[in-house]
Amino acid sequence: MMWNGPMMGWMWIWSLLGLAVLVGLIWAMFRLTERERGPAGSSSARRILDERYARGEIDEEEYRRRRTALS
Repeated sequence: MMWNGPMMGWMWIWSLLGLAVLVGLIWAMFRLTERERGPAGSSSARRILDERYARGEIDEEEYRRRRTALS
């Protein structure tokens, strides 16, 4: 097998292309899972507030007051 022939250049190109596709897939998976979770800031606080209201820990007046404070 010839290791220094004209096919050697194509092997490097295909290897780099395969690596780029793999990195792209990992990046896309990370972005999709991050989007499903949502940002870590106010949306998680809003979710917690919604859960507390649903469990009856806070009344409607406090729920509305805190929700406007989060906005």
